[in-house]
Amino acid sequence: MKDMTWKTLSSEYLIERPWLTARRDKVQLPDGRIIDEYYVLEYPDWVNIIAIDKEGQMVLVRQYRHGLQRTSFELVAGVLEKGEDPMTAAKRELLEETGYAGGEWHELMQVSANTSTMTNITHCFVALGVEKVSSQHLDATEDLEVYTFTQDKVKEMIRQGEFMQALMVAPLLRYFSEI
Repeated sequence: MKDMTWKTLSSEYLIERPWLTARRDKVQLPDGRIIDEYYVLEYPDWVNIIAIDKEGQMVLVRQYRHGLQRTSFELVAGVLEKGEDPMTAAKRELLEETGYAGGEWHELMQVSANTSTMTNITHCFVALGVEKVSSQHLDATEDLEVYTFTQDKVKEMIRQGEFMQALMVAPLLRYFSEI
């Protein structure tokens, strides 16, 4: 197979903030062509969790997302802290956002929101047999509600478009295809 890697000739950071870092690269393609402006968004890795309690109910959150200006259902999700292990981050996020913990955990898959312009990976986990152990411990900017639904109800919610986040629909579909 031929090498298809682009060579970065230069990079300039346009904005560097905790939640948004954007850079402009000048790149050379394998055939020698040069792209003077190629934009890349740098984000930390993310996690999301398909959490199923001891009764077989799926634990979901409902929250407002300003980008789409919509309130919808989602998996529990969050950002990895610098140097944090993905599994550790997933367990932390589930506990903070819902008060659920425990169970048996495994990584289901890794996905990218946009491989052409974003640098991060989303680590998708399944947690079976979780239970409510505390109240929520939300960040100052978080405002979310916790719900539990049967797996059949979640499948119906997917069909009806109640999940807007593709990084959550993909692992849900994979999970349902494998059970």
